[in-house]
Amino acid sequence: MVKIRIENVVASTSLGDELDLQSIALNLDGAEYEPEQFPGLIYRLKVPRTAILLFRSGKVVCTGAKSMKEVEDSIHTVAQQIKKGGQKINLHPKIEVQNIVASSDLESEINLNAIAVTLGLDRVEYEPEQFPGLVCRIPDPRVVVLLFGSGKLVCTGARKPSDVELAVKKITKELQGAGLLR
Repeated sequence: MVKIRIENVVASTSLGDELDLQSIALNLDGAEYEPEQFPGLIYRLKVPRTAILLFRSGKVVCTGAKSMKEVEDSIHTVAQQIKKGGQKINLHPKIEVQNIVASSDLESEINLNAIAVTLGLDRVEYEPEQFPGLVCRIPDPRVVVLLFGSGKLVCTGARKPSDVELAVKKITKELQGAGLLR
């Protein structure tokens, strides 16, 4: 089985009905809040290494995590710090994964032109003058796999790690079945 590495988990939640971003910016050391530039507050954590985006509506987005545990730890840490600052918030919000980006290596160079022809134009976009990778849409699980001539791939759009594993298995099996992968 090919090794899959999760590069980024993007998840969202809500900490309440309304957040006072100005007050949070003053209480969170290192928080970036410039409403003229971006409507949310950006707070970067060193451990785990993530970025948290807080919005006045109470919505929160966590990005940069390598696992669901890192997402949960990051949101919990920020929620505790906001609560210490005196804001009323939900300390145990329901967290929803929006996107998982993962990478893998098929450990063999591949011919993207042959793959584009074999998989069909209904599922594949390949314009090497525009982008060096082949974009392949997999309907189930609903993800996009970027394939590169080196055999490396990137999977995006997954909602859970098992979707990534299934997509990589499917594309590997399909390429092997067509004789396009050793």
